[in-house]
Amino acid sequence: MKIGMCLPYMEREFSRADILAWCRAIDGGGFSTLACGERVTGHTYDMRVLLSAAAAVTERVTIMPTLYVLPMHSAARVAKEMATLDVLTEGRSALAVGVGGREMDYRALGASFERRHERLDEQVAELKRLWAGGRPFEGADELGPAPIQAGGPPIFAGAMGPKAIRRAAAWAEGLYSWSGNGEAAEIEGQLALARAAWQEAGREEAPRRLVGFWLSLADDASARLQRYVYEYLRVFGEAPARAAAKTMTRSTPAAVGEALDAMEALGAEECLLVPATADLSEVDRAAEIIASR
Repeated sequence: MKIGMCLPYMEREFSRADILAWCRAIDGGGFSTLACGERVTGHTYDMRVLLSAAAAVTERVTIMPTLYVLPMHSAARVAKEMATLDVLTEGRSALAVGVGGREMDYRALGASFERRHERLDEQVAELKRLWAGGRPFEGADELGPAPIQAGGPPIFAGAMGPKAIRRAAAWAEGLYSWSGNGEAAEIEGQLALARAAWQEAGREEAPRRLVGFWLSLADDASARLQRYVYEYLRVFGEAPARAAAKTMTRSTPAAVGEALDAMEALGAEECLLVPATADLSEVDRAAEIIASR
């Protein structure tokens, strides 16, 4: 199983030097993918700018938005951006897309929160059409550049529920499954839903399987991991955020290794680690785990 790492795009202390050091350490540390998530409101760094910087200073890893909240954006804008990223990385790009859950982010960008699931389906089809050389509208020029990868970067669905996974079976290459604490039972259920949905959709190939979870390997990891998860989820309510934070346990090498072993046993092809701090020790200590596997 391959292992990737997400940039700590929510951290307040994340300077230019830190960003470049993280990108270079991930590229040189045995990781498969350098990822970054998308948020708008709150103190967060822009996913697109971070991934562009990462593309410029890496040579090996896949560069991947995880996930791109596609209904907040113009499909044409995203198609052009991701094609450019594919050129910049010489074909080392992929993306996970989803609807997100933060209405404030939609409002901040002037995007409608309504019909977001339906719009996601439509926009993925538009991405593929544009990457194949289609015109944005009749009489328009092509929307270049052409991506390096034939058909464009592979698209994964960031989905957890049965309805969303069934919709994704019509257009996704695979599923990006999520369990905040890296719980095997949660991931197993999502992968089972994906297998069934792909079969129901008449897909001959099985879905590709990406998974992810939160962790910290920095000093004082347990407290910092719980604080990070609380801050991340607080928008959905004080009580549920505190309750979820208390369940986080992936804060030692042994606990992280246990979760990775469980993901691999379930048949995951790749696991993306989402760190709770911007300490570079997160990368170095995760790389040690990879080297020991």
